[in-house]
Amino acid sequence: MNPTVKAFFDEATNTVSYVVREPHGQSCAIIDSVLDFDHASGRTGTAAADEIAAHIRAERLKVEWILETHVHADHLSAAPYLQDRLGGRIGIGHNITVVQDTFGKVFNEGTAFQRDGSQFDALFRDGETFHVGQMRGDVLHTPGHTPACMTYVIGDAAFVGDTLFMPDYGTARCDFPGGSSGALYDSIQKILALPDETRIFVCHDYKAPGREEFAWETSVAEEKARNIHVGQGRGKAEFTAMRDARDATLGMPRLILPSLQVNMRAGHMPPADEDGRVFLKLPVNGL
Repeated sequence: MNPTVKAFFDEATNTVSYVVREPHGQSCAIIDSVLDFDHASGRTGTAAADEIAAHIRAERLKVEWILETHVHADHLSAAPYLQDRLGGRIGIGHNITVVQDTFGKVFNEGTAFQRDGSQFDALFRDGETFHVGQMRGDVLHTPGHTPACMTYVIGDAAFVGDTLFMPDYGTARCDFPGGSSGALYDSIQKILALPDETRIFVCHDYKAPGREEFAWETSVAEEKARNIHVGQGRGKAEFTAMRDARDATLGMPRLILPSLQVNMRAGHMPPADEDGRVFLKLPVNGL
């Protein structure tokens, strides 16, 4: 049973969110939603999430899952906002606990911040399955970009998060705490071992040089043949040398500090103070 996939592109963060529905029913999952955030003012907004909600209501869909491929460092998740309005369970990879422990220390969260993944409704392990109506989803643990990265394979569609990009753009960076170019290479091989006709849906697109339009759907066959970083059988040693050298030149994402604090909490803001005010921390020289 192959899903119907509706993409929502947020140009402010170059993020692609997806509504994945069963072809002969009304059940669906939301993958990698976006909460608008203006870094200069600290203000949040819900325009991107509201577009997804409007589509789900118009199609009379039932949300069963709100899935995160990983703890994003470039946008804030709208998972709890959508859950409050549409229902569904929030799921992420079980290694969220590793990410929480790492960044709980970076942001000096103290003992009040739980590092057991309990902010999420489900923690997936490699090889587990879930269902969206009558469709089965299979979970692949695909670390490297982060320790908690997961790929969700639903029918003939694989939602790979930041592990792979479009063939002309390559692969994800691995220089965040807990990242590993060697682990990323191994994870990519797991994805490329899927059937050639498997549709691959990426989480971001930045338009590679020479391409005029944003794009987010490719296939296993296209990635194996054309991916500029791993295509045509590039070996692990060559890949890791390239990836590590490339990562050494990259700056931090613009929204990494607010994103990590929110996303490691399943999209919730840090607890408010006694006056009801919410604050995000800015660790100096922390990353």
